[in-house]
Amino acid sequence: MEVTLLGTGDTTGTPTVGCDCDTCERARSMGVERTRFSVHVESASGGTLLIDFSPDFRYQFLREDCDPPDAAVVTHIHFDHLDGLGNVYRLVDELPVYATDETDPTTGESVAQTVRGRYDYLDAVSVEPTAPFETVETAGLELTLVPVDHPPLLCYGLLVEDSETGSRLALSGDTSYAIPDRSLDVLSGADLLLADGIVPAENCEYHPMGGRHHDDAGVPRTFGDKHMTIEGARQLGDRLDATETRLVHLSHYIPADRAFAEDMAVDGARFEL
Repeated sequence: MEVTLLGTGDTTGTPTVGCDCDTCERARSMGVERTRFSVHVESASGGTLLIDFSPDFRYQFLREDCDPPDAAVVTHIHFDHLDGLGNVYRLVDELPVYATDETDPTTGESVAQTVRGRYDYLDAVSVEPTAPFETVETAGLELTLVPVDHPPLLCYGLLVEDSETGSRLALSGDTSYAIPDRSLDVLSGADLLLADGIVPAENCEYHPMGGRHHDDAGVPRTFGDKHMTIEGARQLGDRLDATETRLVHLSHYIPADRAFAEDMAVDGARFEL
């Protein structure tokens, strides 16, 4: 399985438009970036999967020279994970898009229903409603969506297993540290974990809700209530016993001298699992 990180940033990306903070300037000087989140996976059999549709879809695929996907999965309906779907217009003849069938109390519809409703003009796209914890096979891969914690919307983590080699990629999804135990069991033991970590724990003092899910040393593992801190994401990697962990969904609010540590992903990183 080959995993290409197309987008590793948060909602605004790094560098952020109009920003000259030290972290954005460091990214520019290094020639790296973190566009909005998306991951490309190629199975051992040659099938390709796209995880989430970044608004930066066109740029990402041109930059990394990736072919359009054979299948896709949507973890939740926030714009930075979904609004790139329109880019597949005229690029594919058919594209099954897997999304959960669980009704969200906030929206009154499932992720699958929202995707279908917003993109019903894309004749090539077929939305495949999928139950949480149900494993489906596509593009030489086995996919299992699992609930995580990203209020107020339902959001899902994902396990991707290569049907031929058994290699395993896990994504925490956009989440706080409060991932349900059953979901943790599914995500554990991966060859590579992509963990949502948006800012260092010290930044919680600037959030109206502060920090949550403190560890034994009093360090918050959740920033506000939606995303893990850097420390929380690293602890999740240890807890899930991942062979490798890379932090994604990173913001430009990480101090420049720490923003590009080895485990903090940048766009274009590739992994052979």
